Amino acid sequence: MMGSESPNGSSMPLPPQQAKMYGITKPISLAGASEVDFHRNMELERFLVDSGLYESREEAAKREEVLGRLDQIVKSWVKQLTRQRGYTDQMVEDANAVIFTFGSYRLGVHGPGADIDTLCVGPSYVNREEDFFIILHNILAEMEEVTELQPVSDAHVPVMKFKFLGISIDLLYASVSLLVVPEDLDISNGSVLYDVDEPTIRSLNGCRVADQILKLVPNVKHFRATLRCLKFWAKRRGVYSNVTGFLGGVNWALLVARVCQLYPNANPSMLVSRFFRVYTQWRWPNPVMLCSIEENELGFPVWDPRRNPRDRFHLMPIITPAYPCMNSSYNVSASTLRVMIEQFHHGNRICEEIELNKAHWGSLFEPYLFFEAYKNYLQVDIVAAGADDLLAWKGWVESRWRQLTLKIERDTNGMLQCHPYPHEYSDTSKPCPHSAFFMGLQRKAGVRGQEGQQFDIRNTVDEFRQGINMYVYWKPGMEIYVSHVRRKQLPAFVFPDGYKRTRMPRHLIHPSENMGENASKCHSVSAETCNKRKSDTEMLDAKTGKPEKRASISPLRLDSFSPEGSSSRSGGSSHMSIECIGRLEDSTSKVADSNYGVKTSDGLLGGGIGTVGPDIYISETDACTLDKQKSRGLENQNENGVDGNKVRDCSESAETASIRPLLSSERSAFNMDRQVVKACNLARAEHADYAPSASNRNYNCE
Repeated sequence: MMGSESPNGSSMPLPPQQAKMYGITKPISLAGASEVDFHRNMELERFLVDSGLYESREEAAKREEVLGRLDQIVKSWVKQLTRQRGYTDQMVEDANAVIFTFGSYRLGVHGPGADIDTLCVGPSYVNREEDFFIILHNILAEMEEVTELQPVSDAHVPVMKFKFLGISIDLLYASVSLLVVPEDLDISNGSVLYDVDEPTIRSLNGCRVADQILKLVPNVKHFRATLRCLKFWAKRRGVYSNVTGFLGGVNWALLVARVCQLYPNANPSMLVSRFFRVYTQWRWPNPVMLCSIEENELGFPVWDPRRNPRDRFHLMPIITPAYPCMNSSYNVSASTLRVMIEQFHHGNRICEEIELNKAHWGSLFEPYLFFEAYKNYLQVDIVAAGADDLLAWKGWVESRWRQLTLKIERDTNGMLQCHPYPHEYSDTSKPCPHSAFFMGLQRKAGVRGQEGQQFDIRNTVDEFRQGINMYVYWKPGMEIYVSHVRRKQLPAFVFPDGYKRTRMPRHLIHPSENMGENASKCHSVSAETCNKRKSDTEMLDAKTGKPEKRASISPLRLDSFSPEGSSSRSGGSSHMSIECIGRLEDSTSKVADSNYGVKTSDGLLGGGIGTVGPDIYISETDACTLDKQKSRGLENQNENGVDGNKVRDCSESAETASIRPLLSSERSAFNMDRQVVKACNLARAEHADYAPSASNRNYNCE
């Protein structure tokens, strides 16, 4: 060991070199990449390139051109307003606005077709409400290069969305307390926060956070490669959407940056593996922070659960590093947190197999089979009279989509778990613009429900729809339909090739799920119990001579539907219930989950798709227990019976006894289509001369 000489000539050992600390804690490991890690990283980079995650030089040049044009537009807009308000010629000449970028573009991880998050900083006399959302909006609307212009003025962070020469732009506005905005404005300086409102602070924070992230990571190049990889993974696994209740771009950037701090010398392939290792063991709601929370004399509220009671209810706090420090993941709910933790475990297992050379990188990025993961879904159909109306209407519904998750969790005490899927779908066969969102439903795993326990979410869905109908910019033809649909009756337009795929074994879909109590109960059911169930079902079939009660349906009444008061005006709307039955998996799966049967109290629609509106009623029964189903009036639904030649699986018998609709699923789907199509046709017919008012805003199709 080398040392230094003491005054008397003897050598003194040097103190051990301390590792540089990134963030608020010491690194977990200072180890660098081995030769194996180097080759594995080369494979990962090759996979990302082959997957098309990098844009071409032509597209990069086009983005630069669009940003330059946008900068010229906002500068001209501010000069025009300065002149109109009587300022001197010198003030008009000095008037200025500056465009900043943030998000994936500022962090250097954007891909082909990605939008550009931009911020326009203007002087104090140019406001957001009128000057930005009205005057600048009208200027952009008249330009041929601008399409799909959509203002969202009432969002948490007010934004104007549009496409400029085909490039998607999200434009924010911040009015700072300066009469003249300098071209070299340092937005990281805290002085820009003086005398501004909270929407302006939130708008400025996007750029300030992006700059801080790049300063706080030990290796920017490794950070960017890792973040690009993890964003791609999150999109493939259906957990990339801040508005839906998952995580958005800044959230994933902060999570990746923290892992980079904990492993400062690791290369991207190592960081991807360590990412899943860290967050499968993270004890939420402990916060993820890149630096200490900064206090400031400006007095803006910062995230602090000790002082702010509201912050104590955040489930997955990910704190921004720029003042004022906020929780960037306040949208996360109990259901979406559960889904993300499951996906973290899934990713961790795949990475462990990759390190053992038992899997390749493509396995990590296999898409999540959402429509094969659940037995019951909520389908939200959105229609409008025109494409522009649908764009605005869809943006409003999507911004309120997570509220339905929170309301269901609240009204069922968390026993009914929701999985909102962040992808939208469209049925191009409809005569008017259409969009649909889906939410998976299941009973909370591992918790045995009480006998006769019921989940009634009719009022919950009705409350959600009433909130949707408060849209300030509502126009005739904007309609929303909420329906329950079983997996077997999912519409064909949600599948990539237009047809329903063969169902994968359960253990390939949810490898992270553990065997719950219901599964143990079902697996312990003897063959004698199943035989008894079979005989009971056959006895039930013998009673089918009694004519079934069938509601009379007027085609006009079936099609008469409006977002408000649908149950009172639709006439034949059925009360749907979902029987939560402990599912007995086949011998190859060995995984437990909840199975749902469907029944209708009035015999109108049993397939689920045909039931539209808030009449969604969810109840729970035990596994393989036909007597309990009899007590709920299911005798008349098992009209086709059970195969008498062999004993079926208990779960199959339970499902068969529960879901016999009086109308076939094809007819139910047809009825649903008729409702949406007729609403479209009526909207088109009345749109030209219809004047909305408080009384006729939610018009009846009759």
